[in-house]
Amino acid sequence: MASVLSTYDTWKQFLGERVKNARSVGMNDSTIQTLAKEIGDFLMEKVDPKNDEERVLKELWAVSDDSERKVLAGIMMKLVD
Repeated sequence: MASVLSTYDTWKQFLGERVKNARSVGMNDSTIQTLAKEIGDFLMEKVDPKNDEERVLKELWAVSDDSERKVLAGIMMKLVD
């Protein structure tokens, strides 16, 4: 996972591909958003940010409650769409 997180653009591309793949197998956006939130939770707890953008996202994630994190996950989905 380190190579995926090495640059913010690489991370966005990776995330965009995963969102596209999830949709292609029939997942709706609500389900994808929930999964994206769970991935965000994992990244916040287990992965050190590799660049400034990831550091900002981690800080936003850390101060957000569960519903706000789901919104952030949805925003990230829109960003990579």
